[in-house]
Amino acid sequence: MIKKEEISIITQKIVPHLWFNYEAKEATQFYTTIFPDSKVTNITTVRNTPSGDSDVVSFNISGYSFMAINGGPNFQFNPSISFFVNFDPSIDKNAREKLDQLWEKLSQDGTPLMPLQEYPFSKRYGWIQDKYGLTWQLILTNSEGKKRPFIIPSMMYVQEVCGKAEAASDFYLSVFNDSRRGEIARYPAGMEPEKEGTLIFTDFMIENQWFAAMDSAQPHAFNFNEAISLLVRCENQEEIDYYWEKLSSDPKTEQCGWLKDKYGVSWQIWPEVMGEMMADGTNEQLDRLTKAFLQMKKFDIEKLKEAHQGK
Repeated sequence: MIKKEEISIITQKIVPHLWFNYEAKEATQFYTTIFPDSKVTNITTVRNTPSGDSDVVSFNISGYSFMAINGGPNFQFNPSISFFVNFDPSIDKNAREKLDQLWEKLSQDGTPLMPLQEYPFSKRYGWIQDKYGLTWQLILTNSEGKKRPFIIPSMMYVQEVCGKAEAASDFYLSVFNDSRRGEIARYPAGMEPEKEGTLIFTDFMIENQWFAAMDSAQPHAFNFNEAISLLVRCENQEEIDYYWEKLSSDPKTEQCGWLKDKYGVSWQIWPEVMGEMMADGTNEQLDRLTKAFLQMKKFDIEKLKEAHQGK
């Protein structure tokens, strides 16, 4: 594991990356309008990619960082990775009303996956797929429980990886710093097709960020794919090498900083300097940078810098 004193501190080290066909700017405008305290922070157009010219959008939803790209019709969002949105009455007395208001906005041309109502685990909860295909789990949290952030990415392990939510989260806890297990709940006997002992829910912290995981043996027609990847912001080549070695499980999926882990989740091992060069570069510098990184699997920071500088 990388030692903390060897790297600079990044506020949010792991950033969900959303792959859109062509609606990245439209979708991010929608999200930053309906969520409070949200904004687009940068838009860069990368030219001459395999999908043509692609917009790369950085944005915040209620202070939580996301990235999005117009990448073409290669991948489609599905519920294998969703986003919990926690409304806590102990923090905001209007939590329930704000939950209902957000549900209504996400419902515009969206599809409820679990209706908004009371469940054994929450007085108010619903799971919805919005008009762009992203799925959100809106929940009124138990104010007597432990506090959690407003947005938490959640991974659902289905089909061939069903039953591996605990092993996967244990793996991530071993790879990343500032990590610990939070809550954990298991399926009891008699809930077939769910297997006794697999996870109804767990949450866990890696790099001081909360994530959630669950198993589902229901007949889902989807699995993890590249539509949502987890981008790890790295300060130096040592970090890139470390996370690449720990996370990559299939050389055939390695391309342009992307990899897949042994559970099928897609990651991007991303040098922080890349974002800086993309944000500040001229068209010529961006063209050279794009040409260089399209030829790479694992990113080489020095070669990227040389391409940006025209060496």
